[in-house]
Amino acid sequence: MMGGHHAASGAAAWVAVTATTPIAFGWYPVSDVGVMTGALVCAGAALLPDADHHNGTISHSLPPVSEGVTKFVSTVAGGHRNATHSIVGIAVFTAVAWLVSFVTVETERFGEVLIGPGIMAVLLIAFAVRALKLTGQRRWWTWSLSVSLAAFVAVFAPEEWYWMPFCVGLGCAVHVLGDLVTTRGVPLLWPLRIRSPRWVRRHRWLPFDDMWSPRGNFSMPLLGNAGSWREWAIMTPVSAYAVLGVAWAMLNQMGFDTAGAWDSATEIVLSTGESLLAS
Repeated sequence: MMGGHHAASGAAAWVAVTATTPIAFGWYPVSDVGVMTGALVCAGAALLPDADHHNGTISHSLPPVSEGVTKFVSTVAGGHRNATHSIVGIAVFTAVAWLVSFVTVETERFGEVLIGPGIMAVLLIAFAVRALKLTGQRRWWTWSLSVSLAAFVAVFAPEEWYWMPFCVGLGCAVHVLGDLVTTRGVPLLWPLRIRSPRWVRRHRWLPFDDMWSPRGNFSMPLLGNAGSWREWAIMTPVSAYAVLGVAWAMLNQMGFDTAGAWDSATEIVLSTGESLLAS
């Protein structure tokens, strides 16, 4: 799956799971500020598994920091689409986010500042901003937006960072799922490499041949190759849903009665439908 689509799917997943609006599930409810901020952070987290790719989207998102991070992760993970694209990789990224959440700095004016989650948020927001092309090619815009947003939350709403480990885990899981439904698949059980049996490789006409590669990758290639028309057909409405969810949270935060507007719109649609059926 393409980098921008990974980011969009992370933002959409965050909205679906955390928002308490009629268009979301609200399984892990957070505040409206959390929905807005977390959507960007989760979009960046949905790119984390590709931190093993020295020339991927996030490698160029916040240079020179991002380039150093990707080189280190690639070395530890054993190259692209190995450890980071597995259940173990998701668990490790989540554990790192949990450990970082304990890094704090005591200040006279603002008290205890959660600097660890703030630094992580800077990186993840930068990944998302770059992948979604929100600042074009301007590096200083990426730095400015990422640092400003993370600093604002860390200082004025530090309680929002309690969801950081969950956000990172959700984003990574969505990324792995996105690559799972493309033809290349993922080494889901890494470090175990269960190669497909020889008879499967011999009979390439079998329907599940593409689902189990000789390298031990698993896939359900519903979207075909990365960047295919099927991927675009699915991810366009998913991206629109993420934008709608963030806009909804923003309007709520500004004091608009979004719930009332939704109820009114629903009533209009239902009454229109009943009128058409009656006629």
